[in-house]
Amino acid sequence: MKSTTNRIAADKLTCWQSFCCLLAGALLLFPAFADAQSNYYKHLLFDNSLTPGRYFHSEGKASEPSRLSLDKGKLPVETKTFFTAPNALRLQWQSAQHGGWEAALHLERFRNRAATLDGDTLYFWCFSPKAIPASHLPRIELKDSDGGFTAPLNIERFASDIPAGRWVHLKLPLRSFANASLTPFNSRKLQTIYFLQGIADGAEHALVVDEVKLDFADTSGKSPPAAPQALRARGFERHVELSWQPNTEADLQRYIIYRSLDGTDYQPIGIQQPRLHRYTDFLGEPNRKAFYKIKASNRDYLESDFSEITSASTRTLSDDELLTMVQEANFRYYWDGAHPNAGMALENIPGDENIVATGASGFGIMALVVGTERGFVTRADGAGRMLKIVEFLSKADRFHGVWPHFLDGRTGKALPVFGKYDGGGDLVETAFLMQGLLAARQYFKGGDEIERRVHSGITELWRTVEWDWYRRSENSDFLFWHWSPNYAWHLNHKLIGWNETMIVYLLAIASPTHSVPASMYHTGWASQSEEAAQYRRGWGETTEGDAYTNGKTYHGIKLDVGVGSGGPLFFIHYSFMGFDPRGRRDRFTNYFENNRNIALINRAYCIANPGGYEGYGASGWGLTASDGPRGYMAHEPKPKFDDGTMTPTGALASFPYTPEASMEALKYFYRERGAQLWGVYGFRDAFNLKENWVAPIFMGLNQAPITVMIENHRSGLVWKLFMSNPEIPLMLDRVGFKPDSPQSKASRN
Repeated sequence: MKSTTNRIAADKLTCWQSFCCLLAGALLLFPAFADAQSNYYKHLLFDNSLTPGRYFHSEGKASEPSRLSLDKGKLPVETKTFFTAPNALRLQWQSAQHGGWEAALHLERFRNRAATLDGDTLYFWCFSPKAIPASHLPRIELKDSDGGFTAPLNIERFASDIPAGRWVHLKLPLRSFANASLTPFNSRKLQTIYFLQGIADGAEHALVVDEVKLDFADTSGKSPPAAPQALRARGFERHVELSWQPNTEADLQRYIIYRSLDGTDYQPIGIQQPRLHRYTDFLGEPNRKAFYKIKASNRDYLESDFSEITSASTRTLSDDELLTMVQEANFRYYWDGAHPNAGMALENIPGDENIVATGASGFGIMALVVGTERGFVTRADGAGRMLKIVEFLSKADRFHGVWPHFLDGRTGKALPVFGKYDGGGDLVETAFLMQGLLAARQYFKGGDEIERRVHSGITELWRTVEWDWYRRSENSDFLFWHWSPNYAWHLNHKLIGWNETMIVYLLAIASPTHSVPASMYHTGWASQSEEAAQYRRGWGETTEGDAYTNGKTYHGIKLDVGVGSGGPLFFIHYSFMGFDPRGRRDRFTNYFENNRNIALINRAYCIANPGGYEGYGASGWGLTASDGPRGYMAHEPKPKFDDGTMTPTGALASFPYTPEASMEALKYFYRERGAQLWGVYGFRDAFNLKENWVAPIFMGLNQAPITVMIENHRSGLVWKLFMSNPEIPLMLDRVGFKPDSPQSKASRN
């Protein structure tokens, strides 16, 4: 029996049941509960590490003769003893006179995480295999994101001796920390907790630390949550997916997942935050059967009774089954994870639960079409969700018919997430959104009233986008990215290819009501002017491809159009999820072939691997934009823009261009990296093996392209739908696209 069973001895771990769960979907009926449950990351500093070995968001150092056990400068992850499964952090030290040590635990930052924490008390659980006198415990110091810090606090003021083999909950009132900096310490901006050398007793000590959070003082007299209901398990090739009806208690803190491989001996294997009611258990191989039961726990660590037991077995899946598995999981980001009022996609999960992303929602709409066609949801449910989206968009903020980059899902008001100039119309995100809406318009055109309202509603939205306003003047050769009623054209960002924005020009030319001249495809998007060349040199840091056309060879692969070696892979995804480039060319290239070559160059670079990064190769490839260990980066096949971060959507959304190589990547990401990468919404956004880092988030812009482009590879569904809009063929003729036969391609080669 693992030492985690000692957790049961903690004072507040009483297990009893008070009432039954409500039916599925109850969170939407009780928004007060949902709001309370959304506070998880407003308090949390640490619950688990996504990767074994060492914890990325930590660091430590020691000066001799004191010692501190570290793994490459970071705190080791403890996997055998923990309070919240499946791991904790290990502090192991020896404090000596004339020496010192400190271990820093940093707040995990991810996009759109609230900048402040709420609480008046610092809490954490600790466990030691041997008793430690309170006077021999480390001291603690706090630092905020503005540089303010406290004086070291002796834990013994608030702790008794730590007994051997038992979890103890420490509670340190923030008022007890004395300010020690010129700038007053702000606990709401807590950024780092330091564990520091205390008494130099010369003895070896070990302390396992878990569930570190900032919260308000304990309350008493609360009841434990109800036992989770309707637990179900589905077995796939290497993992089992659990789902259950959500609990509705306002003080719900987590679900605790227990697994048994023999049906008798159950151990905790993980936790799930309160807003999610799915969990994936990666068993690692086919033909394994597992049994599961779960509990709910509240903020006071009162636990429910167990749920009913369920079981499932893994099994070998065919390639088609693997594709369906990946499509369905990523689709759920836009179904389960959608904003309850808007029906649209959140920017990232976890993150701010009211920031709706318009471009990501366009991709999500295409994923919704795929999910409906594949039977992940019923057609009636899919149409109902589409109607909710259309009605929300019809009332949301627009700026000459153009939506902003981000909307508040509660109100439809613009959110300036990227700064004060980001609160107006965003033509690029609107084009991504409209690409999805036009595909949905052709899919939901059945005879019932809901689908008729969806179809007519999308048509009205399409007709009221003023693409021509974003030309800025009648003589302009370019479309402009942003316009704001407060700042007008202040950002002054002209849309010039090669990049992800081709679809903007195509839709602007195709508009039945506010079109721009077809000549702008060549004077704007594919401009060969000196101004356009300077723009391309600026972002690409090269003259190769600065005249739109390229003609150079990279890793033995010729590139007709593109800056440098082609850029990040989202360039060949975002404008081509609805627009079908097959069998046609403009005066410059066949974009299906050009996109294929960009993907092949990307893969060849990863095989060459000039940076020597672990995980790169014929299976590990796909450099594109994502968050990385130190924030957002548009990763591409150039050493300067490659830090070892791999983004699964890069290879997987390239399926139509490189089906064999993309399938090889899918199997690598899932079978070899799935224990850390695979989650409730498919693949996590990115990973970096050199840094032992995995993204904590799923990303709205990156989940849907996987579902949609796999479907375009399998059936061409979204391509067929988008291209069937009557405005699209007319636009292609006006631009000058021509059929591209196999013979003409062969002659060019």
